Amino acid sequence: MNDLEAVKKAAEVREAIVSEIGKVIVGQRAVIDLLLAALFSRGHGLFIGVPGLAKTLLIHTLAETLDLDFKRIQFTPDLMPSDITGSEILEDDHTTGRRFFRFVKGPVFTNILLADEINRTPPKTQAALLQAMQEYRVSVGGVDHPISLPFQVFATQNPIEQEGTYPLPEAQLDRFMFSIEVTYPSAEDEVAIVKRTTAGTRQDVRKVLDPEQLLMFQELAPRVPVADAAVDYAVRLVRATRPGAESSATVRELISWGAGPRAAQHLVSAAKASAMLEGRPAAGVDDIRKMAAPVLKHRMIPNFRAEAKGVSVGEILDDIIKGVSAF
Repeated sequence: MNDLEAVKKAAEVREAIVSEIGKVIVGQRAVIDLLLAALFSRGHGLFIGVPGLAKTLLIHTLAETLDLDFKRIQFTPDLMPSDITGSEILEDDHTTGRRFFRFVKGPVFTNILLADEINRTPPKTQAALLQAMQEYRVSVGGVDHPISLPFQVFATQNPIEQEGTYPLPEAQLDRFMFSIEVTYPSAEDEVAIVKRTTAGTRQDVRKVLDPEQLLMFQELAPRVPVADAAVDYAVRLVRATRPGAESSATVRELISWGAGPRAAQHLVSAAKASAMLEGRPAAGVDDIRKMAAPVLKHRMIPNFRAEAKGVSVGEILDDIIKGVSAF
């Protein structure tokens, strides 16, 4: 199967996955599309929403449809880095009588890791995920332990309960390709949710892909061509988020720090995955524009003036997207 045929197959796979997820999750199509874009481009995702919006159920259901190993960590203030990565334990060899250290793998050794309420644990523990997210390995006791692919981290964060929380450091936020806002369902969807969840039955989901097939599509996504104009547009969008000569007066006044070069890389990678999942053989400016908000929003740090004026990062980013021409 050549790349063009594989792209067409990817669109079919996407619809099959959405259909299976729809047996469990009502609505949230925009969230599901971003989740799949992150999955197929090997990006990590941060899901922000109030409790009860099925964020955990959505990610678990995705793992089921792809026959992936799934683990969930409930982040709490007393969680230690070793609770995530694993640790070495001292054991006795009953044959020789000698003692030795054996590494016991933590829950990070999986295909899909759900970091539930990631901002409820201190930065030291949050940082335990950094190496795994970037390098697909964990170093303990001077020894590297590789994490088998596919591997992705999806984290959830509650935006309304701030007591007892620890904001994610910028370095940690930058590792997430997407910041995905999960909003309340429509009235129609909420009625369907209540009926479905109180009926005492649960739909079984069908396996759409196996891990090897998923890896094949993840390797295909970077090969999707992207126009030079689209790459240039992505870079100009990213540079416009940084206070400086190239940014607007609003950004210079209200933003402390903008997005770094990794944002442009993620923006182009997400655009390629989005095009592939829609069955299109190349990515363009429209794909960049569609992915701009979830890729850039969490990388822009507002200053005290923005907070004093009640201006959100989303509003500033909307102005940037409107103000940066595609050509």
